[in-house]
Amino acid sequence: MHQAARRVIIVAVMQIRTAFPSDLAGILAIYNDAVLTTTAIWNETPSSYAERLAWFEERTGAGFPVLVAEEGTEIVGYGTFGPFRPHEGYRPTVEHSIYVAPAHQGAGIGKAMLRELIKAAENMGKRVMVGAIDAANDVSLVMHEAMGFREVGRMAGVGEKFGRRLDLVLMQRELSGRHH
Repeated sequence: MHQAARRVIIVAVMQIRTAFPSDLAGILAIYNDAVLTTTAIWNETPSSYAERLAWFEERTGAGFPVLVAEEGTEIVGYGTFGPFRPHEGYRPTVEHSIYVAPAHQGAGIGKAMLRELIKAAENMGKRVMVGAIDAANDVSLVMHEAMGFREVGRMAGVGEKFGRRLDLVLMQRELSGRHH
């Protein structure tokens, strides 16, 4: 009598939730990896825990969301949005950012997080969401287009990192938020 081969499939459950200060170590690790190894963030200096804490307190203190993607107890991504520009006339518009840990990229985490950020912005009455994306980041550009963003501007050579000039693509999506 042969025993049937048993296959075990392990599925990691990913949840997106509001970030807490206790998540900052995970957020910091993802942020600093992006600073050191990618052109997703145009900073060249890694952040300290104190700097990320100040950023978190400023963002959440102003009423803006900071979300994390969590698998088990591991923070595998984070996303947020804040003011597009500091002048009052831009209040209906927000600019978002999303970062996913390298080992978890390509699993739909970024898209799921963007979906939640869009809902949060609409619930706040925002009317436009902007993404500023490195022109060489094809994966992000395609994801944003799939999520209803359209390219509205391309700025050649406005950035520099790793000894290369970088182009910036501005993408935007109209939201169904009501003006407050």
